[in-house]
Amino acid sequence: MLRLRDGAPIVVYDGRGGQYPATLRCEGATARARLGSFDPLERESPLKLTLIQALVAAEKIDWIVEKAVELGVERIVIVPMQRSVVRLVAPRAARRLHHWTDIARAASSQCGRNRVPSVDLLGDLGGALAAVPAEHDRMLLAPGAGRSLCSACGQTCAALVVGPEGGLAEAEIALAGRAGFVPVSLGPRVLRTETAGLAAIAALQATRGDFAGSPGQE
Repeated sequence: MLRLRDGAPIVVYDGRGGQYPATLRCEGATARARLGSFDPLERESPLKLTLIQALVAAEKIDWIVEKAVELGVERIVIVPMQRSVVRLVAPRAARRLHHWTDIARAASSQCGRNRVPSVDLLGDLGGALAAVPAEHDRMLLAPGAGRSLCSACGQTCAALVVGPEGGLAEAEIALAGRAGFVPVSLGPRVLRTETAGLAAIAALQATRGDFAGSPGQE
């Protein structure tokens, strides 16, 4: 565990952007921070990306939430889908959502973000699709799709649907299609759900987000 001493420099933020350089003041079991001037520093990606992720096993979701935050997503929406093995009843669902929010907050601190992405748990895919703003590019990962992921994203706002271990059901693909979501592919190999979404986020950040147009990139 990291143990800081009295007088150590720290950074304080409220999760809504910007941060304060501060000095730690320890008095017995009490710790306080003496704030410096507000720094409006932003570390958010220019690509505002929503990940709509199927509910999967606990350790996989924990991993997905943590790494998606590190990769710069703006919002994570977790949804039970037809082939989801895991089912959550109301009391447990609330506890899991609180747990995922804590993971997002910790991951933001670890990677230097000063805005904490929102994490939501919705009851069905239709509701998650309907909540996507109209200006977003809409994509869902589908092995064998004829269109590549990055060719379907031309805006600065996008939403990406990732199915569960068994993939999206045909009815879910049709539902997404009616909501304007385009099936896209990451290539000829079939990736696990905990790999596919993260690989897609990294690709989109490289082409439309954090690294797009950076020095040395053609």
